[in-house]
Amino acid sequence: MSQNEPQSSSGGHGGGGGGGGAGDGGYGSSSSAFMPTLDAIFAQITTTDPGNIVQLAHALRSLPARESRDTVLAGLLPGGQDPLAALDVQMNTLGVLYILSARLLVSDAVLPPPRFIVDFCRAFDPHQARLAPDRVTALARGIMKYAHRMNDHMWALEPLYLLLTRYPPDVSYLTTIHPLFVIACVSTRQFAQALPILEVPITNIDMTLSDLTYLDNLRYHYAGGVAFGALKQWAQAEEFLEICVSSPAMVPSAVQLEALKKLKLTQLISKGKTSGLPRYSHPALMRHLKNSPYQSFINAYPHDVNLLQRMVDDHQQLFMNEKNLGLILQAIRRTPRWTLKKLTETYLKLSLAEIAKAVKINSLDEVRDLLVSMIDAGDISAQVAEDGTVTFFDTPPQFSKDQVDQLLRDVQQQSDYLKHLEREMGKSKEYLRKAIKHKDDSWASPMDDDLFSGMGPPGGPGGPGGSGWADDSMYS
Repeated sequence: MSQNEPQSSSGGHGGGGGGGGAGDGGYGSSSSAFMPTLDAIFAQITTTDPGNIVQLAHALRSLPARESRDTVLAGLLPGGQDPLAALDVQMNTLGVLYILSARLLVSDAVLPPPRFIVDFCRAFDPHQARLAPDRVTALARGIMKYAHRMNDHMWALEPLYLLLTRYPPDVSYLTTIHPLFVIACVSTRQFAQALPILEVPITNIDMTLSDLTYLDNLRYHYAGGVAFGALKQWAQAEEFLEICVSSPAMVPSAVQLEALKKLKLTQLISKGKTSGLPRYSHPALMRHLKNSPYQSFINAYPHDVNLLQRMVDDHQQLFMNEKNLGLILQAIRRTPRWTLKKLTETYLKLSLAEIAKAVKINSLDEVRDLLVSMIDAGDISAQVAEDGTVTFFDTPPQFSKDQVDQLLRDVQQQSDYLKHLEREMGKSKEYLRKAIKHKDDSWASPMDDDLFSGMGPPGGPGGPGGSGWADDSMYS
């Protein structure tokens, strides 16, 4: 057994193959009285012809309520044999998926070795797995729970990544695994590991592929914004947080309000000012923000540094609890940069001493370093003379012919792709029917109490009663 392998339970399910009630082993009844034994389920899994895999999927879906079904599936065969050891991962992907996900979610089940889970995620047949999208979601959640049991949350990254990259046709299809993987990266501070997923735009939604909810979209883009912010990739962080904030809903969600706070702070850091939200954003979000210390901070930024610092002192506990203190402090550290940029809009020439007085920096060397960093970053255009005179000027943008041609090709490619998506959507009878009949009903907001329930296992990072996101120092 691996050093990190959880201890297996020796009781409870040792005789699971014989349990399950006095039914005749038949499938298709919704009553728990007809729950077949694990031995009967195992027999059907192993005897089903590959050409009849759809019938097997229907039979497994027809098993009784999830609690009793998972209790039986999480057991062992008569005599104590492990069904997972007797099944072929590729040939019997569907059966292994049902049994493995049940094992990981039932609290007192005999747990498989960590290596088995990773190997399954590396070798399963995606076509079979797509016949049971709810069990793929259950497996992903079970992996996070398993990592929590081992007290090794980083272990979950490899199987979740394999599951995410192999299950959908490609990672541009949003699935329930997307938010779980990125949340795991954020909780373990492995932000860069999320980049191969986050850098692929979400362009496809297939409800038959994954049992998505409104919160999956919010959690994915919120967690992605947090990851990009921790890596100081501000433009990408702003994009992800804005998608979360502006996602349509009848009633705004608490996670959207948290994303809005981080969005505004991210804009202060990267631009020195905030931008308006898209017009389709829910107006209640901005009303909530205006009644918070965040709006007062935004109003005073960047000119009154002393007032900003007093706000931090007065509301430090709030900012810490909401995991925004790191962003707040980073925004304050960048106030001289934006004060200096404001000067370029008024003056053509200033001395280093005059700039130092305006931005409240005592050291001329620090002011010179600040100027050089802003020039290198393209924030300002300026020249520093030997006598300390700084000349500001506007530099017209210059583009080569190759750059212009490439930009035009990119625009044409995106335009063609959008037309293709529009045609595909227009052919969807389900979309047209729901768009006319239900309109926004499918985006009904859930209760706020459940908003962060999927962000980690109970008591662990992001779970109920846990410590939430990674330490706020990641923004420092």
